[in-house]
Amino acid sequence: MKKFLVLSVVGCMLMFVGCSSNNTSSEDKNEIHVTTTIAQIADVVKNVGGEKVKVESLMGPGIDPHAYNASQGDISKLSNADIIFYNGLNLEGKMGEIFKNMEKDKPTITVAETIPAHLLLEDEEEAGMPDPHVWFDINLWIHVVEAIKEELIKIDNDNKEFYEKNADSYIAEITDLHEWAIEEIKSIPEESRVLITAHDAFQYFGNAYSIEVMGLQGLSTDAEYGLHDVRELIEVITARNIKAVFVESSISDESIRSVVEGAKSRGHEVVIGGELYSDAMGDAGTEEGTYIGMFKHNIRTIVDALK
Repeated sequence: MKKFLVLSVVGCMLMFVGCSSNNTSSEDKNEIHVTTTIAQIADVVKNVGGEKVKVESLMGPGIDPHAYNASQGDISKLSNADIIFYNGLNLEGKMGEIFKNMEKDKPTITVAETIPAHLLLEDEEEAGMPDPHVWFDINLWIHVVEAIKEELIKIDNDNKEFYEKNADSYIAEITDLHEWAIEEIKSIPEESRVLITAHDAFQYFGNAYSIEVMGLQGLSTDAEYGLHDVRELIEVITARNIKAVFVESSISDESIRSVVEGAKSRGHEVVIGGELYSDAMGDAGTEEGTYIGMFKHNIRTIVDALK
């Protein structure tokens, strides 16, 4: 019965898509209406599009995109957009059918798949499964900025120079951020450069900034973890004398706290080094509510705890 109800809800939502998709252009022809899934993508659109775009992000602070179920209101926002940007690579795993229906009527862009395939990392535990957390390597995220710029130009070629100038400016900013991050991570003693979090969202980050990463769960928060995984992580922490682990803003801290308690029972003190932004950014209007601010917060938190 439960399965039937879920299928019925999805069916109704997709029917709504079909009925509503004719209303895809904004009333104000001088403003492009954009809907994104995660806020990281929305922030790029805001920086490249400036006052010529109106952006809505479906997933706000503290929201886990791996487990997200679209609401009827979300379907309306997607249907009324001129263009949709989503991450892809199974990040928004429960919304796949919705995007397939949307792309029949309007540009529906999978931004992570604009990155050259050979630069993408795989799930270390499941061959062939790409890691979707591409925003944690700024050099990869630049491909996304370029792709969003090109899509906005396709819709509004009259303002091509405006979008190009904004994109160039933003790329310069995040390139500086990339160089700063490299130097900050270098300040952590090499033997202490181990980042342990609840799920494996930081593989690109570790690859880009030369820090070893470990997650209790896999790439998706839907992945199961058990007592064996907890014990294995406790073994690593005690054997390598790791002093801090980290919680994530979009995931319960219960699993990491169980690791802390387990290490303590072995006579090893490990602390919660702070809260990191992984799959979601901070509140709108705060520094952490921007991509650059979120990235800086994470770097500072990691360095302060491990240095």
